[in-house]
Amino acid sequence: MSAREDLAELIRRAESGTAGPPHPRWAALTVDAAHARRAAVLMLFGVLDDVPAESGKPLAPADLDVLLLERAHTLGSHPGQVAFPGGGIDRGETAVAAALREAEEETGLDSGGVEVLGTLQELGLAHSNFLVTPVLGWWHSPSPVRVVDYAESAQVFRIPVRDLLDPDNRVMATVHRAGRTFDSPAFTVNGVVVWGFTGIVLSGLFDQLGWSVPWDRNRLHPMGV
Repeated sequence: MSAREDLAELIRRAESGTAGPPHPRWAALTVDAAHARRAAVLMLFGVLDDVPAESGKPLAPADLDVLLLERAHTLGSHPGQVAFPGGGIDRGETAVAAALREAEEETGLDSGGVEVLGTLQELGLAHSNFLVTPVLGWWHSPSPVRVVDYAESAQVFRIPVRDLLDPDNRVMATVHRAGRTFDSPAFTVNGVVVWGFTGIVLSGLFDQLGWSVPWDRNRLHPMGV
């Protein structure tokens, strides 16, 4: 199947209840749903732009990428972290509408070129007390993207999926807080580290799609946060 067909099939399995047990890392993303704020993110895959993959390994279609952004380093919440476009769901708004609106506001994309394939299970972002709905999309008609507000984002970029899947670019990010060590799957690409919530979601998605290849989970990458 094509990449788009793989993504659509995952949505079909999720909606029909045949996707199997939740990914272990996703299952750990919990918050109190009764008190959490609702949010949505757009996980937008599409045909690669004019920036080729650095990896020459045939781990994914050479022309497949995903849209990400780096949050401004001056933000009070998750400064400098790489994320999917997204944000809070307004009253009366659906998760899909919120994800598309936020993507337009943050990256300048034309949402008319986005085919929404569906939504995945809600995931908890405990640090910010958000319950996040991932909206999976296919960019059938890509439009230019950019940083719309530098107070919010440092950069907007499209990452080749082949580079994300390359074992040479995969690490376990580690953070020490309150005498404890936390780790999460991460990706070292585009001069940044994709870790935390975004790293966990991407890693789990690739596992569920059957796209992941073995990588060294003992290679640690300390994060200075």
